Amino acid sequence: MGRRERKKAQTRQALADAALRLFLDRGYDQVGVKEVADAADVSVTTLFKHFPSKEALVFDLDDDRERELVAAVRDRAPGQTIPQALRDFALRTQSHMEDPQTAAFFRMVRDAPALRDYARRIWLRHEVAVARAIAEEVGAPEDDAACAALAHFAIEAHDLIQRHPDPRRAIEEIFALLERGWSSVHPDN
Repeated sequence: MGRRERKKAQTRQALADAALRLFLDRGYDQVGVKEVADAADVSVTTLFKHFPSKEALVFDLDDDRERELVAAVRDRAPGQTIPQALRDFALRTQSHMEDPQTAAFFRMVRDAPALRDYARRIWLRHEVAVARAIAEEVGAPEDDAACAALAHFAIEAHDLIQRHPDPRRAIEEIFALLERGWSSVHPDN
C-alpha cells in the first residue's frame, strides 16, 4: 500500500473511531456528522468521501463481515457441512457479542431505529455473496434455489437470534433445522 492509500485508510479509521466513541458516549441520535468530522480533524466533505451516510460510519467493517461469511463456507473443515460451518460462524459471532464493548455497540444499534434498519439492510446484502459461495462449493449453478434459500435463511437467522432470550440455543435450533433441510438436497455438503 502506497502513502496515499495509507493516509486514506488512516483518515477513514480516524472517522470511524471518532464516530463510535461519540455515538457510544452520547447516543447516535445526539451526535451530528459535523461533530464526527471535527473530532477526526477533517471536513464534512472529507467525511462523506469516506462514508456515504451517517449510518455507514457505524458499520465500517461491513466488507470484512462478508468476507468472513464467505470464508466460513469455503474454508470449512473437511467433512463439515455448509450449515454446520454457518452455525459455527454464528456461534463465534455470538461469542464476540458477549464482550461488554461489543454488547454496548449492539445496544446502540438496537436503540436507534435508523441504525437498526441500516444494519438489517447491510446484513441481508451479504446473502448474494454467501449464496454464490455455497453454489460454488456444491457445484451448483449460480442461481440454484436451494443454495439461495440456505444463504437467505442463514443470514436472516441473525435477526431471530438477536431477539431470542437464549441466543446460543436459538443458533443450535435454527441451524439444526437448516441442516436437516439441506442434507435432504445436498447430503454430502
